[in-house]
Amino acid sequence: MKINEIIKERRIDQGLTQEQVAEALGVSTPAVNKWEKGISYPDITILPALARLLRVDLNTLLSFKEDVTDIEIGHFINELVEIIRSSGFDIGFEKAMDKIHEYPNNDKLILNIATVLEGSLFMFAIESIDAYEKEIENLYVKTSNSNDIEVANQATSMLINKYLGREEYDKAQACIDKLPNITYDKNQLQGNLYIKSGEYGKAAELLEQKLISKTTDLFMILISMMEIALKENHDEDAKYFAEIIQKTTSLYDLWDYNSYSAYFQLYSVQKDEVNLISTLRKMITEMKNPWDISKSRLYKHIKPKESKGESNEVFISMFLNALKNDKDNDLEFLKDNKEFLEIIDKYSK
Repeated sequence: MKINEIIKERRIDQGLTQEQVAEALGVSTPAVNKWEKGISYPDITILPALARLLRVDLNTLLSFKEDVTDIEIGHFINELVEIIRSSGFDIGFEKAMDKIHEYPNNDKLILNIATVLEGSLFMFAIESIDAYEKEIENLYVKTSNSNDIEVANQATSMLINKYLGREEYDKAQACIDKLPNITYDKNQLQGNLYIKSGEYGKAAELLEQKLISKTTDLFMILISMMEIALKENHDEDAKYFAEIIQKTTSLYDLWDYNSYSAYFQLYSVQKDEVNLISTLRKMITEMKNPWDISKSRLYKHIKPKESKGESNEVFISMFLNALKNDKDNDLEFLKDNKEFLEIIDKYSK
């Protein structure tokens, strides 16, 4: 983002008119108007005052800190997760807001931060959760208007889920209408090009990634169909969908955790304590031994991510903390189940 765009955006964010900016800096209103149009630029001597007025640092105002690489985003997200786990959500939230203040125009960074913060809200018992949820939603609203189409679409999808949860169906529909209809498959076309040009390794890796993406879509569709069956009290249909998820998991060499999580959802709604706890134990076993993608011939060109035993334990702890907090009271029927409470106490930190 150029300096003229930053000036205009920050002025509007602060609720200031061009006249107010001009008066505060001792310049004319037409001068401010020209800054925002990129016709001319502020004199170097008033830049510090302009930055203070717009509540940004000079580096941001001059676009020196506009860009942050995907690798840097990944490192910060990992750091943020660790801070929240070890020091608490409040500290992590402050760290996240500081980062956003440092790079206010990097929508990809902001979206990643928002998703981590929202996920963490469900993992821990957070005070003033409503205030945090509002702040996170504001981040989604901001990034839903991003010039980066992928970021905008993902943020819009997150907003849709929020509106549906609050039964704000008109807002959800407006967001759905905003999303584009995909009429072509870029990855398939790219894969075809790699094959034709003899770059078989690249083609295989790209298509394997696409296969994982498609199986994820299939998994989500089946989960949604199971949810519908449960809401309509068609328990046999719901069980059938869970079985199909299990078969799909096996057919496509996916992580067994996927099928167990489907059964966990099924038994939660049915309040089947015995099968639910049995499934929970299987899920924990799978979380201790994450999916090794390199063992499948379907995905042999995809480089597996380095796995650390400690991160597995953190994942288990966070998952069980979410069950313990039970924000939606889905597991209220287990509150006096001794076996369930023993599992929670054993693994949650």
